Amino acid sequence: MQVHYGADNLHIENPVVTIGSFDGVHKGHLKVIEGLKKYAGDWRGESVIVTFDPHPREILYPLEKRPGILTTLDEKIAIMEACGVQHLVIIRFNEELAALSYHEFVRSILVDKIGIKGLVVGYDHRFGKNREGNFDTLKELAEKYGFHIEQEEAFVTNAVNVSSTKIRTALELGDMAQVNDFLGYPYRISGKIVHGDKIGRTIGFPTANLQTDDVRKLLPAAGVYAVTVTWQGKEYIGMLNVGIRPTVSNSGEIRLETHIFGFEGNLYGQKLTLSLIRRVRGERKFDTLQELSAQLSRDKKDVEAIFAARI
Repeated sequence: MQVHYGADNLHIENPVVTIGSFDGVHKGHLKVIEGLKKYAGDWRGESVIVTFDPHPREILYPLEKRPGILTTLDEKIAIMEACGVQHLVIIRFNEELAALSYHEFVRSILVDKIGIKGLVVGYDHRFGKNREGNFDTLKELAEKYGFHIEQEEAFVTNAVNVSSTKIRTALELGDMAQVNDFLGYPYRISGKIVHGDKIGRTIGFPTANLQTDDVRKLLPAAGVYAVTVTWQGKEYIGMLNVGIRPTVSNSGEIRLETHIFGFEGNLYGQKLTLSLIRRVRGERKFDTLQELSAQLSRDKKDVEAIFAARI
């Protein structure tokens, strides 16, 4: 897959395009991408995804408490490449771009710069200033500028349309079963291991403290999670604590601390990827470190049972 930063000086043969933020790259997105690849073949073109960075919400709603993202740019690139997309065009989203009408965007970006041959959109796709661009209005522009257009239907699971908004809501509740069902794969958090307070090792549960690759990455509800840990191509089982650690700290800082089962070694400065499988419990404050250690022992058994049931 070729990654293009900006839409200038592109040389793509008969570009067949889909557009979107693709935050989460969930099952609904994957359905659109499969449609994109099919139509690119039908129309003898190359598949092109046009996406934006930063996420448009960060520009459109700057006062929103925590817009956050489900998928970092690096994660998005990796997923798109795994999907077999031929080109990913990353356009910087700013106030100037936000002010463009859907007609101006189609003409100035898709037609003039990319040279669009075909357009594939999702069932509820809207873009441009005030989100006025939809399938019906785009059909008129397709006829005017001479490109094909197709619309993919919504992806439905358990009678629910999949959307990034619904994934965000489930993540806020710590409902990883729902999150992962919507995504089609476990929710991932990647980052570098940094030094912590080293309290875990004193109670028999040393932890790797993860600093996320992108501070905008959305975290799940506070609590303990069953996770898999990927490091240097190897996968381990572990349990992750997300939260402010009320038993040992009053700073209010959210930490990501992972105890990796059976692992011994120095991970400082190393990059790990966590895949969140299920929430085990919420975050609690314990009166003593001994009580915390006893609870962590019970948590570990619960996590081991979760993975045993998946085999």
